[in-house]
Amino acid sequence: MRMSDGLFLQKCREVAETHKDVKFTEMYLDTVCLNMVQDPTQFDVLVMPNLYGDILSDLCAGLIGGLGVTPSGNIGANGVAIFESVHGTAPDIAGMDMANPTALLLSAVMMLRHMGLHGYAKRIETACFDTIRDKKVLTKDLGGNSKCSEFTNEICRRVQDLE
Repeated sequence: MRMSDGLFLQKCREVAETHKDVKFTEMYLDTVCLNMVQDPTQFDVLVMPNLYGDILSDLCAGLIGGLGVTPSGNIGANGVAIFESVHGTAPDIAGMDMANPTALLLSAVMMLRHMGLHGYAKRIETACFDTIRDKKVLTKDLGGNSKCSEFTNEICRRVQDLE
């Protein structure tokens, strides 16, 4: 890791030298984690190797309610984009009707916005947030006892009510 981290940092320093208008600060990951928990608003863009990004994204997921509610999007300069939930496939709970679909739904919301379909995105997002806020139909990771299908059906019902 010392060699790969060193090369990464060296390249970051080189790029920073050619872009003096962009603030560049070096920090160890443990310091970033501490500062992220204390005040995440101090960060705008974080650039780091994949391993550190995985660690930090899981920490950030914990700050907002867990991996089950964490969407993601990767958007390339050429407009090609991929949207997916941050969490993996969770094979240990496959077929048990207990996974939280919020991250997947909010990733779809991000995709719809990227495609310019803002009205659809807003309805799905509102239905998700209202369902969570009401606390009547929640998956176990959100403190409820509902199954994934029950939670999803409630969100779908709310989307239809918003049409």
